[in-house]
Amino acid sequence: MNKPIRTMSIFCMLLFAALLLNTTYLQYVDAGSLNSRGDNKRVRDAEFSRKRGAIVAGGSSVAESVQSDDAYKYQRVYKQPRKYAPLTGYYSYIYGRSAVESSQNEILSGSDPRLFVNRVVDMLGNSQPKGGSVTLTVDPKAQTAAYDGLRALGRNVEGSVVALDPSTGKVLALVTSPTYDPNRLASHSFSDVQKAWNELTADKNRPLLDRGIQEVYPPGSTFKLVTAAAALSSGQYTPDTKVKGGASLDLPQTSTDLVNENGSNCGGDPITLTQALEVSCNVSFGDIGLRLGDDALRAQAEKFGFDQTYLNDLPGQVKSRFPESPDEPQTALSAIGQFDVAATPLQMAMVAAGIANNGTVMRPYVVDEVQAPDLSSLEKTSPEALRSNAVSSSVARDLTQMMVEVVDNGTGTTARIPGIKVAGKTGTAQSSPDRPPYAWFVSFAPADNPKVAVAVLVADAGVARDAISGSGLAAPIAKNVMEAVIGK
Repeated sequence: MNKPIRTMSIFCMLLFAALLLNTTYLQYVDAGSLNSRGDNKRVRDAEFSRKRGAIVAGGSSVAESVQSDDAYKYQRVYKQPRKYAPLTGYYSYIYGRSAVESSQNEILSGSDPRLFVNRVVDMLGNSQPKGGSVTLTVDPKAQTAAYDGLRALGRNVEGSVVALDPSTGKVLALVTSPTYDPNRLASHSFSDVQKAWNELTADKNRPLLDRGIQEVYPPGSTFKLVTAAAALSSGQYTPDTKVKGGASLDLPQTSTDLVNENGSNCGGDPITLTQALEVSCNVSFGDIGLRLGDDALRAQAEKFGFDQTYLNDLPGQVKSRFPESPDEPQTALSAIGQFDVAATPLQMAMVAAGIANNGTVMRPYVVDEVQAPDLSSLEKTSPEALRSNAVSSSVARDLTQMMVEVVDNGTGTTARIPGIKVAGKTGTAQSSPDRPPYAWFVSFAPADNPKVAVAVLVADAGVARDAISGSGLAAPIAKNVMEAVIGK
C-alpha cells in the first residue's frame, strides 16, 4: 500500500472512530439531557402523541390526557383548572411544563427508567408507551375551602393559602390568587397558546406566580411566634414572665419610638408574655428582640426552615430570610416581622406545623405516590423530619397554649370553631407607603391533637386600609380550611 492510500485509510479510520465515540456519547451519556431539553422538537412531538399519565387528588384526576382528532392524538385536560393550577402546573407544546407536570415529567410521559419493561411491552405490542400517574397529597375539601375563601374576596385578590399535615408534612392545600387556566396553554392551537401566554405574562397581577412558594412577604406579627419560641427556648422566659408593655418602646440609636397597632398600651406595663402574644404587642416583642439579639432570632428562624429550600416536588421555591446584620433598631423591628424579614406562606405554615408537632418540623411534600400505567405502585413518599429540634416539646406546649389564648381571648377570635380548640396568631404587616398592608393568619387545630396547620396571606384585597387585618380577612379562611380537614 503506497503512502497516500495508507494515510487516507488511517484518516478514514480516525473519522470512523470519532463517529462511533460521538454516537456512543449521545446515545448513552448525553441522551437524558438532550431528551429533557424544552426545545427538542422530536421529543415533544413524541410525547404529545402519547397518553400522558393522570395527576390525581382525592381519588379523582385533576389533569389527564384524552384522545383528540388532530396530529397529536391526545389532548391534556385540566379539571377545576384554576383551583389546582399551582399544583398541576401547565403542559404546553411551546412553553414546556411547570409544577408537578415538570417535576414528575418522566413518570407522566412514560420515560422514567422504572417504566422500561412497560415500554418494551408496548413496543412489542406495536402501541405507543403510556405514562404513569401521580397522586397528590392534597385534601380536595381543604383545597376547595382555601380556593373559595380567596375567591370570595375577589377574583383578582392577591393571596395564598397553604395547609399542612403537621405530623407528616403532607401539603393538604395550596392555593394562590390570582390564578390561571392551564387548559389555555395546553391547547393544540398554537396561535391560541401564544395569545394566552402573552396575556398571562403581560398581566400586572402575575397569575402564573405561585404566591405560596415563589414570593416572600413581610410576615408581620405572625413572626412573633418565632420570637416567642426563641424567648422560651433561651430559658429566660416562661409564659408567665413579665415583659415590657405600654404604648411605646424607645428604639436605641434613633429618635423614633416603636408603637403598637392603633396606639394601644397592650393592657398595661408590664404584662405577661402570654398576654403580649394574645394582644400582639409590638412593644413587648420589640423589647424581647433587643434583649435576645439578632443571632438568637436568626438561629430560631433557621430551625423552622428559614434560609433553606425544602420542597422538592414544586420548582421555584424561594428562601425565606432573616436579615444578616441588623443594628439594634432593625433587630427590634425584625422581632415583630418587619424591616427585612420575609417569608413565604409555606414557611409560615411550617412554623405553625412545627409547634403543632411538638417541635419537629417535617419536610413538606406534594407527591404522595407515583404509579405505573397498570396502577402498580412505583414509589410512595415517606415522611421525613426537616428539623427534629426546632423547639423542645415543653416549649411547643407553652406556645400552643399561648396561641389558644390568642384565638379564645385575643386578636384571633374569628378563627374559633365550636367544640374545637384552635391555636392561632394574627398578623398585619406593613409593606411600603404606596401599597396596603398584608393580612396574615397562621393556625392549627385541634390544638390538643393537631390534624392541620394553615397559613393564609392576603396581600391585596382591594379594601379600605382600616378593613385590613389578619383577623378580619385571613382568619375566616383558615377556619374554613381547618373545618374541612377535621370534618366539622
